[in-house]
Amino acid sequence: MGNPITQLEQLTLNSKAKSFLKETAKWAFFLSIIGFVGIGFLVILAIFSSVIFSAIPQAKLVPFDLGMAMTILYLLLAVLYFFPVYYLMQFSTKMKKALATKNDETLADSFQVLKSHYKFIGVFTIITMSLYVMLIVVSMISGAFL
Repeated sequence: MGNPITQLEQLTLNSKAKSFLKETAKWAFFLSIIGFVGIGFLVILAIFSSVIFSAIPQAKLVPFDLGMAMTILYLLLAVLYFFPVYYLMQFSTKMKKALATKNDETLADSFQVLKSHYKFIGVFTIITMSLYVMLIVVSMISGAFL
């Protein structure tokens, strides 16, 4: 039996697989555009959050500037959200180019960017789940002392 790497190098895409990849690239492009629009809204919200939170009377009861804290939070979320959306856009662009030019290197590059997209989402999910678990544990411990 041959070397597995050699076998993978002989992998070819039939017309059905190319059609699926082309459609996937279109949806990835659409979702990345929607993602960039969402990032734009987050940045706009960050810019105006100081004004919005200064209009709320209860915000003055907080011992720190809630508007500034929300501005920082929204900008941080926009930066975090940028990377997976950017990777998705790059995947779409490179996949469309690879299918149009039948270039194996561009196809590999598109899959590398897709891997980066899913790796980012996976790590972010693990971090988020860990924070939820820590929040539940802290809530249970603090609830036990009440």
